[in-house]
Amino acid sequence: MEQAHSLLLNEEACSQLREHQRAEFVFEWLRFLKKLLPATDRADVKKNQKRLVEQLTTVLTGSPGPPTRLLLAQCLALVYRVGDSLTSSLTVDRCNDIIRSKDDSPSFLPTRLTCLGWKTVAFINVYSQGRCEIMLCIEKILKGLGVSAMSCHRDIYKAARTCLTDRSMAVRCAAAKCLLELQREAVFLWSTELENVATLCFRAFEGSNYDVRVGISKLLGTLLASALEPRQAIAPRPGSKRNSLKEVMELLSSGFLRGGAGFLRASGDMLKGISSVSRDVRVGITQTCVVFVSILGGAWLETHFSCLLSLLMEWVSHARATQYPADAVSCHCCASFILRATLGTLLGEKAQIAAAKEICQLISKQKRVVDAALHEGNMEARVRPADVAASQHVLVCALLELGSLLQDLSSTAAPLLLDTSIGMLDTVISVLLHPSASARLAAAWCLRCVAVGNPAQVAVLLDRCAERLNALKSCPEAVAGYSAAIAALLGAVQLCPLGISHSKGKVVMTLAEDLLRSAAQNSRISVQRTQGGWLLLSALFTLGPTVMEHHLPRLLLLWKCAFPLSVKDVENELRRGDSFTWQVTLEGRAGALCAMKSLVVHCKDLLTDDVISRLLPLLSCAVALLNQLPSIIKSYGNQIKNAATVFRLRVYEILTMLEPKTYEESFGTVLKQLLNDLTGPEITACAELNLLPSLCYSQDLALLGPGLQDVDQHYIEEQLHGGGSGGGTLEYDPFTIFEKAQEVPTPLPPASALTAAAVQLFGVIFPHLGIQQKAQILEQFCEFVRQLKGARQQTVQIHVAAAFCCTLKCLASSRRELGSEEVQIPALSLLLGALEGSNPLLRCMAAEGLARLVQVLNDPNFTVSITLMSFDKLKTARDAITRTGHALALSAVYRYLSGISSPQYLSACVGVLFTLSQDSTSHEVQMWALHALSMVVDLAGPLYHSHLEASFTLVLRLLLSTPHTHVEVQQSLGRCLNALITSMGPDLQGEGAGVCAVRTSCLVGCAVMQDIQDCLVQAQAISCLQQLHMFAPRFVNLASLVPSLCEILLDYSVLINLCSSYLSLRRAVVACLRQLAQREAVEVSEHAVALVKELPCRDNTQLDVTIKEVGLEGALFSLLDRESDPRLCRDIQETLVHMMSLAAESSLAHWLKLCKDVLSASAAAAAAVETQQEEDGDRYDDSSAFHAKSESSGPFNNLRWSTRVFSMECVCRIIAQCENRDLAHFNMALAQEQRLHESADYVVLHLADLIRMAFMAATDHSDQLRLAGLQTLLVIIRKFSNVPEPEFPGHVILEQYQANVGAALRPAFHVDAPPNVTAKACQVCSAWIASGVISDLRDLRRVHQLLASSLAKVQVGRDVTSQLYNESTFTMETLAVLKAWAEVYITAVQGSRQRESPGSHLQQQSDEAGTADPAGAGLLKLVQTDLATLSRLWLAALQDHALLTLPSQYSSQLPSTGGSFYTAEMVEQARPHYYSAWATILHATALWLNSTGFIMVDEGPANLSRPVTPTSMGQSTSLSSVKSPEDVNTDRLHLILGISVEFLCSPHSGDQMENISSCLQALQALLEVPWPRSKVGNDQALSVELLSVLHRLIVTRESPSIQLAVLELVRQIVCAAQEHVNEKRHSAEVDDGAAEKETVPEFGEGRDTGGLVPGKSLVFGALELCLCTLVRKLPQLSPKLAGSPTGRGGQTCFLSNTDCRLVTSALAILSELPSICSPEGSVSVLPTVLYLLLGVLREAVKGSVGAESGQLVPGILQALRTVLTSPMSRAEKSRGAWTELLRCALHTLLESWHSDKMEPGVDEVTTLTSLTIFLLYASAEVTTVEPLQTRCIQAFRDSLESKDPVVLSRSYQLLVSLFQGPALVARPFILALGGRLVSQLEEVEKSRPQGPAELQAVQDAIRALEALVFAADETHRPQLVAVLLPILISLLLDENALASAPAASRSLHESALRDLMRIGPQHSAVFKALMASAPHMKARLEAAVKGNQESVNTKAQAPRVISKNTPSIQLKINFL
Repeated sequence: MEQAHSLLLNEEACSQLREHQRAEFVFEWLRFLKKLLPATDRADVKKNQKRLVEQLTTVLTGSPGPPTRLLLAQCLALVYRVGDSLTSSLTVDRCNDIIRSKDDSPSFLPTRLTCLGWKTVAFINVYSQGRCEIMLCIEKILKGLGVSAMSCHRDIYKAARTCLTDRSMAVRCAAAKCLLELQREAVFLWSTELENVATLCFRAFEGSNYDVRVGISKLLGTLLASALEPRQAIAPRPGSKRNSLKEVMELLSSGFLRGGAGFLRASGDMLKGISSVSRDVRVGITQTCVVFVSILGGAWLETHFSCLLSLLMEWVSHARATQYPADAVSCHCCASFILRATLGTLLGEKAQIAAAKEICQLISKQKRVVDAALHEGNMEARVRPADVAASQHVLVCALLELGSLLQDLSSTAAPLLLDTSIGMLDTVISVLLHPSASARLAAAWCLRCVAVGNPAQVAVLLDRCAERLNALKSCPEAVAGYSAAIAALLGAVQLCPLGISHSKGKVVMTLAEDLLRSAAQNSRISVQRTQGGWLLLSALFTLGPTVMEHHLPRLLLLWKCAFPLSVKDVENELRRGDSFTWQVTLEGRAGALCAMKSLVVHCKDLLTDDVISRLLPLLSCAVALLNQLPSIIKSYGNQIKNAATVFRLRVYEILTMLEPKTYEESFGTVLKQLLNDLTGPEITACAELNLLPSLCYSQDLALLGPGLQDVDQHYIEEQLHGGGSGGGTLEYDPFTIFEKAQEVPTPLPPASALTAAAVQLFGVIFPHLGIQQKAQILEQFCEFVRQLKGARQQTVQIHVAAAFCCTLKCLASSRRELGSEEVQIPALSLLLGALEGSNPLLRCMAAEGLARLVQVLNDPNFTVSITLMSFDKLKTARDAITRTGHALALSAVYRYLSGISSPQYLSACVGVLFTLSQDSTSHEVQMWALHALSMVVDLAGPLYHSHLEASFTLVLRLLLSTPHTHVEVQQSLGRCLNALITSMGPDLQGEGAGVCAVRTSCLVGCAVMQDIQDCLVQAQAISCLQQLHMFAPRFVNLASLVPSLCEILLDYSVLINLCSSYLSLRRAVVACLRQLAQREAVEVSEHAVALVKELPCRDNTQLDVTIKEVGLEGALFSLLDRESDPRLCRDIQETLVHMMSLAAESSLAHWLKLCKDVLSASAAAAAAVETQQEEDGDRYDDSSAFHAKSESSGPFNNLRWSTRVFSMECVCRIIAQCENRDLAHFNMALAQEQRLHESADYVVLHLADLIRMAFMAATDHSDQLRLAGLQTLLVIIRKFSNVPEPEFPGHVILEQYQANVGAALRPAFHVDAPPNVTAKACQVCSAWIASGVISDLRDLRRVHQLLASSLAKVQVGRDVTSQLYNESTFTMETLAVLKAWAEVYITAVQGSRQRESPGSHLQQQSDEAGTADPAGAGLLKLVQTDLATLSRLWLAALQDHALLTLPSQYSSQLPSTGGSFYTAEMVEQARPHYYSAWATILHATALWLNSTGFIMVDEGPANLSRPVTPTSMGQSTSLSSVKSPEDVNTDRLHLILGISVEFLCSPHSGDQMENISSCLQALQALLEVPWPRSKVGNDQALSVELLSVLHRLIVTRESPSIQLAVLELVRQIVCAAQEHVNEKRHSAEVDDGAAEKETVPEFGEGRDTGGLVPGKSLVFGALELCLCTLVRKLPQLSPKLAGSPTGRGGQTCFLSNTDCRLVTSALAILSELPSICSPEGSVSVLPTVLYLLLGVLREAVKGSVGAESGQLVPGILQALRTVLTSPMSRAEKSRGAWTELLRCALHTLLESWHSDKMEPGVDEVTTLTSLTIFLLYASAEVTTVEPLQTRCIQAFRDSLESKDPVVLSRSYQLLVSLFQGPALVARPFILALGGRLVSQLEEVEKSRPQGPAELQAVQDAIRALEALVFAADETHRPQLVAVLLPILISLLLDENALASAPAASRSLHESALRDLMRIGPQHSAVFKALMASAPHMKARLEAAVKGNQESVNTKAQAPRVISKNTPSIQLKINFL
């Protein structure tokens, strides 16, 4: 294909290719040429022009396919535009010759049409394909010529008129496009000819398809808009006037009410009294109306809404439009669609509120008309039916639209609802008394929408309706209306997360019971009361099992009353009653069955075996009654027929939901009825679209055209597919009013619904029948189909085939068997009959059914026979129907049987489908075969690879040759290409020749499909390119793909959704953009902006402007605001998120401005909040910070609240993304500095904007937006609270926004604020106070006041508050408040502790600098005032939480009334709220108990700053009066311990590190207090349990902070045990007296035996835990692990600082363990303790713990000292054993040192230190024995030989300690090492120290010798002083040497002199004797003293000299 990339066609290369490759080669050349020509130099084009034109003309005459022809025409035009245009006339002549050619063959005809010039109109009589191309050709000519073609406009108009009503739909579409282009310049179309064109369009709508309706509605809508607001001035003509809105409306009305028929036909129809307007005309006019209003725009609609509304209401109330119920329903839908599509998308929230008021006035006016009619004259003739009918239709439309508006506006509409001047709710409620049922139901639905949008209204409306229903029980309309309203409101609760109060359920239950019990009292309202009662009960079940379990016994009783006692009584009933009683009875039983169905659907948990057993007898009676219904209808006429139908429907519905085995005995009766309903003489045809699609394979439905859900107009389009019923309405089944749905339900008419239910029930029952019965029924089905004829045969065939396919679906899902051959034969016959039926949907279902039959039978022989039969049929059959059905069956069978995936079957299947795909005689066969092929490709996977090349060739050839009129074939080709690309997968990245060819084929195929006008084909093209981009991104050119996607979004931008009118195309575009944005977001955005800049300005729409101003991302925000399709909205959001994640940091300012613009784009941003703040303001008025006045609207206007909520989520995402990037994002100083050097942007620089956005959102009317704003504020506080303010050191950057944060929070604490908003605000409050930002106590008090107000609200309690929401919301709010207070208290306590800590001088310095500590005394003082109340509430909450965490088997122990903050019914809903709050509350409670020291304080009212908490919230008064303070404290301790242990044991606590940390901190706080410590110490079982839990925690949690906290807690537990043991020992000593100390009883673990029982021993548990910690950090300690790879034996195991702290903590705990044992117990535990201690010591000595070992050693030595000084080492019973063990330990220490000292890097100093500790602190018995003593001495002797001055220095220091130690220990060392010490010092004179380390060693040696001297007896000391003094004198230097000596020698000289002057006077006699005996020494000393004196004098004078020249500021240095 590379050879095709040249200016001239490479004819040589082309001629060598095969025919199909040649077409692809030429197409690729033309594609390249189209891109190349504009970029080529003009001279080069002129040079090659002649040859190029010849080549293009040759291609043209070769009959190329439509895509090639289109490209060729564009290239020819480009050649003449770029090159020489003079010769163009020759080409025109050549084209004329072709046109005049007599060759009329179908292959040559399109070639002639491509050459059309001005004689086009003469060719209107050619084939439809030709007519289509002519119209498209003229459209292009008009586009090119513009105003120049004016002379031909009339001729073109005449030609297009004919085509607009052509029998071919493609021609109609083309004509509509042509006229749309024509109307740009042809003014007459929308002036003088407007009426004619409109009539023509109305006729064109008749019999049209979806594409035609879209095209013509666009044309007519544009013309009408131009007529009303001309785009260009029209020359005034005599008698002509501008069209008024009224005239335009009348034109539309005439079409809607009278249709597009001519005068004669319309008159005839009127005479006959029939409606002549077909539904497709009305649907077309509906779409026209939407286009018309959309073009005129939102501002026009706002101004003229009342006119539009009156027009629509005139339509729906006109007698012509409402002759039949189905027509009336259809008209309602049309009017509703127009209102939804215009009000819902074109208007902003402010305008929508105005529209809602307008609709409300209309409703009020209509209601007054009916009321007036009702009250005129006597009651019999109270109202004309026509008036009620007219008003009911108006009311239904108005109420449904009003409901939709209010639901969309959500809480933004709250002020509107509360406005008494409008009285909206009163108006709607008044309609509940309307005589018409449909109006009442519409009003009920409207109230439901109000409730969904404003959850606060649910309870209010429920109460109001219940009260009115009670008051007006005797009025039938009131009973029906109010019960429907209550049911609708109960249904709304499912969509309201905050729910309703549990008590409302009781109220409704009572109401319903009352209605049912009083139904028989007044026959006039029996039906309404019966229906109303059961409707209420059915709706009640939607509240869920927790509410309904209390009412179930009463319900069972009501059900029992509704049915006869037994089946016999059913027969007896026939003899009684009349028509009316039977109607009431059937209504009642149908309602009862509906309530049962509701039970099964909504409360499945309540459906126990007992309940089922009580319901089954009632169902048996209901089934028995089915048999009697025909005779009842026969007896009492048709007036009860509808009630009987509804009753049967309810029976079928409930039986479908139950297990068939439960009603097996009723099968006979039920089957008989089912067969009658499916095949009987009176059946109603159920619309196939309601019955069959669910039984088809979802992807096969694409064969039937665009799916209803894939088009924007599905709401009205489904009217055309609803059969005779014309769609559903609430009136058909009022019981659907409480279903969980956002849109109004559209139940089918009872007869249609009955058929659908019969099909479902048949599918459930049939698998449970016997073989004979199955065969008999299926044969009966086949027989019915054979015998019947015409429409009835088709109806029965659809019913029975659907029923059997439903059976197969049930069989496949339940894995049951169908049966033997006698069942299989009729089953196959039934399916084959349907497979060859004329209905395409039936064929789809039959193909799926056949495949499921194969799956269910799972018999290879049957499978083979089926496939062979299909192959044979496809070879022999010539009719399209048979071939399409069997082609689809092949792919369906292949789908369900993976076992059949043999290459032979696949090859045969592909071969047949290939052949069918090329059958150009039947485009239907081509379409089905290609679709089947795409399914097979998808299913075959790798097996298909051998067929890929041939498949690509086939698809491309067909794409290049299929005419544009057969778009359905092109759609199937698109699906095929998509499947082939998926099958290739990542192989598409390859570089082989074959892969390159395939890849090129894919790209060419996509290019062909992109040029096709059909939206679905374009969607397939985009999907294919998306797949290609996924697998081979390098080969997809974004520079062309992105602009093409954006063009689709920009195209049709004047239409409903501001972009392409095809939903599926928009979905494809956005899905593709989403994928592209994941990797190339920046490039995508750049290409989009570049495209808009290049676009011509002719249609500069709003979206173009948006892209120019704010890029593609801004356009996507606009699109998100307009779209309502959930999938599309989700994709747009994901696209934006991907673009943001890749580009947000690089263009931070742009994204934040974008979010701010979106947020500000509300016309009434926060005006109401502003005024409210001004009213609330105090002298520190928060509102002064921001007044959210709407700024200039920017690129967006009037965006919906949901879009603004998403923009706030985006802001949070941006902050989160920046967190992991540059540090400067959260450091103002760094950000400002870096911005000076580079053009980077940082989020901290936009903090003011972030705060402003959070404020605007938090103060909005919309609750959802308020929540989003508060969440953003929370994120801002958490991320920026520690960012310092560079300009004001000591302050943080958020301080300046204190007032703004306060203003944002205040509305959330308003009395009317929803609980979830208040709860979120509490979270923000606590985060704000705890952040430490607030420095001023006054500011702190303002935020504190908000929390205090919420605390007061909590104390009032749930019983007092108006119950607007579910009780669980009280729990949520209360716990949020308590948690917030807990967080504040924790912060205050921690802050005050920091101030009191030793390092608090820093804090004092900061105070002096001017920053008061917010978490200090001020905050604690504020909290202290409420602490008494808070502590009680916290304890109550913890008590609740403890109860709720009990396992299910203890549920009987839960209080029957509920807890302090939850009710018994709401246990499940309350749990999550407790779960999120308990840990913080637990920590705060523990801190409070710590502060009180568990001393009971008076918690009476005197200390409370708030009202006393109700007793229900804390411990009850009766209990507290009985319990002693000790008991209360014990309960509290166990409560906290119990909750903590339960949570820490839970396996689900893994992801809750914060909660674990809170638990541990709480326990630590408790154990800091003596009383709980004594409790824990006393209770060994409790201590052991705590240890086992902590052990598990330390093993399963890797977090260092958690592990450190665990070890600290273990230390506290061990200390508690130690205190307990010591106390018992002390008290025993005191009791027994000093004389009998030997006989003191033994306390501590181990007792007499020394045994420690695992699981019961505290010491053993602590040992385990410490061992675990040590071995995890130092695996070398374990003999098993030492040599293994895990143990890293011999390798360095680097420990971090935290690791060292962990090891040290573990050793500290170990060292304390012997002291809590009895003497025998201590002997048991000591070896382990010593082994671990010495093991860690050895690792530290060897240096195998890394660089941090310096931190480890002091801890090890401290632990060793603790063990050696343990009282157990001196206890009489254990002394001997301890001595032995300690000797062993000393021996081990010496051995390890001896073996390790040769290794490099060994720390001798530590070993010597540990030896010294042994020698000093162990008893003399341990260290004075041989050979230990000798080896110790030898160790010191060896160290004194060391060459390392540091080792020497430390050795001398240790000798000082030893020489000063006990005489028994010191003496041997003095004797052994004294001489060596003296000789070493004597050598110093010869080799004086050269560095500080050597100097230190000599000085330490002198200290050691001095210690030795003073350790000697007084008698021997003079002799030793006589040795010391000469050594000191020898270290002195003479005067000359001193001057030149190094620093170390001088220092040694000075220190020796100081020592001499200190020691000399102490031993004057010895000193004098020495001086006298050694004159040289004396002289040396005198010289040194003299020199020293001179230097002292010099130094004393020096400062005085310097001070004269030194500035005084340097004096400050002295203070340091």
